Amino acid sequence: MPEKHHYQTGDQTLVRQMNLSVIMRCLRENAPISRAQLAEMTGLNKTTVSSLVQELIDRQFVREVGLEPATQRRGAGRLAMLLTLDPQAGYIVSSEIGVDYILVICTNFAPEIIWQRQEKIPIDMGQQQIIDRVLAFLHQAASMGSNSCRTFLGISVGVPGLVDQNSGVLLFAPNLQWHNVPLRQIIQDEFNAPVLIDNEASNAALGESYFGAAKGYKEVLYISAGVGLGGGIVHDGQLFSGVTGFGAEFGHMTMDPNGELCNCGNRGCWETQVSQSALLRYLSKAFAMGQDSILLKSTNGNLNQITVPMVVQAADNGDKIAIEGLNEIGKHLGIGCASLVNALNPDLIVFGGIMSLASEYLLPVVNDMLEQSALKWNRMATDVVTAQQGLDACVMGGVAKVYQAILAEPAYLEKQTA
Repeated sequence: MPEKHHYQTGDQTLVRQMNLSVIMRCLRENAPISRAQLAEMTGLNKTTVSSLVQELIDRQFVREVGLEPATQRRGAGRLAMLLTLDPQAGYIVSSEIGVDYILVICTNFAPEIIWQRQEKIPIDMGQQQIIDRVLAFLHQAASMGSNSCRTFLGISVGVPGLVDQNSGVLLFAPNLQWHNVPLRQIIQDEFNAPVLIDNEASNAALGESYFGAAKGYKEVLYISAGVGLGGGIVHDGQLFSGVTGFGAEFGHMTMDPNGELCNCGNRGCWETQVSQSALLRYLSKAFAMGQDSILLKSTNGNLNQITVPMVVQAADNGDKIAIEGLNEIGKHLGIGCASLVNALNPDLIVFGGIMSLASEYLLPVVNDMLEQSALKWNRMATDVVTAQQGLDACVMGGVAKVYQAILAEPAYLEKQTA
């Protein structure tokens, strides 16, 4: 039998919390704005808005920034005081542990990036060394944030794997070969701040929805292609995670049961067809057949030196092998996207990750495959764009996760650090 659920009924505290969230979200999207405009936009009465705004001012999330210009005054009344979120209300630290790099940023509450650090991960660097580097960068970020903002609002970390949301344990990262790493606990032992751990593609999907190409869209599908392939679904501004929290693992959909062995242990996963590794594998086969390329000359035949930007540059210079390789990746990317469009009916697909640097070559092929393989009614509703946040999408999504927790429950910080 289905599990019985206990439904929470509305009470004054819950309603007030929801209304505070509405006010803060409206301020984030429309500030500077007056109390009267907030009442008009939210549908709340002016007395309620004034009370909520005062509470947010008392908590130092919101500040008054001066009177509205006389040219904006409505009618003959007094000039209204304008409000905005206070950038100095607190700072957020967000990190991505990639397969071959670490990226950490610190933002204020605006949110504006006030510190950033990225470092390549050597192929021979071990798990503990990587975690130690991440912790060192998190400490640097937190130190920079504390210099300009009042409160440490939270830490978010995106990882290329499956995360148990209840415990914050990274269960499995196939392309790192990490198993059962208690990341949340490791970080909480170092910092007195809320810690959020999630899949990097899910964070990136939220980052594009909050701050990037997917702002204003309701049903968003995010695809991130790099060393592996990840995905995320955002519905009405909220991440879809599935019943166990592992939803949107598009990279491990089986596309060819007899295909290449994937790092997850299965064969023919989608990521084996559309990742950076798939592109290099196609080029290697072409070179083995004696086909010439700018890439052979520029690397002296050392294929391990080939990067996605190098392939894009070669394609820009008319290199036949580079163009054909990107076309092949685009076809497989488009076939998978067509299936997802038919299944999920999104109004936007956002393409990110290092492979998105080749969007000029990949997306026309993806669109062609969508025309061929997606149901025309679904296809007509779906736009395909490149991630606006680029390679920062995951860390900006981490900022969005902390931000979203505060917007949903302004008392979040007090509860998490009590």
